[in-house]
Amino acid sequence: MDVLVINGPNLNTLGTREPEIYGTTTLADIEAAAVAQAEAAGLSVSTFQSNHEGEIVDRLHAARTEGVRFVIINPGAFTHTSVAIRDAFAAVAIPFVEVHISNVHAREEFRKHSYLSDLAVGVLTGFGAYGYTMAMDFVIGRLEEA
Repeated sequence: MDVLVINGPNLNTLGTREPEIYGTTTLADIEAAAVAQAEAAGLSVSTFQSNHEGEIVDRLHAARTEGVRFVIINPGAFTHTSVAIRDAFAAVAIPFVEVHISNVHAREEFRKHSYLSDLAVGVLTGFGAYGYTMAMDFVIGRLEEA
């Protein structure tokens, strides 16, 4: 597999969760668009969503053995709390892009810190669902260069 798209807690409620912040696009819509975009570029892609930190850590460990070449992750609230996910990224050494639908820097103070950003190749925040498209464009370019 070339690309793994991971979504963290509460992102399964996109489309109905605080639409004034997160919009009305569902996670299923985002995942379908990411798959179509990657496949159009000749890449294989898989998606994964969990509300449980350990499941995301386990999925990252499995990604290494599967030969995943790049990860796009919206860690949701785990952005601000999860040393475990950070350590999993450090352990598997798979490059990744961090995506946030809302502009976390324009929100509550606690949302301004990410445990992942300094390990990420790039961070997209505040572009709504389009941030995933931007991330996939970047990943496609990186994998074509490799």
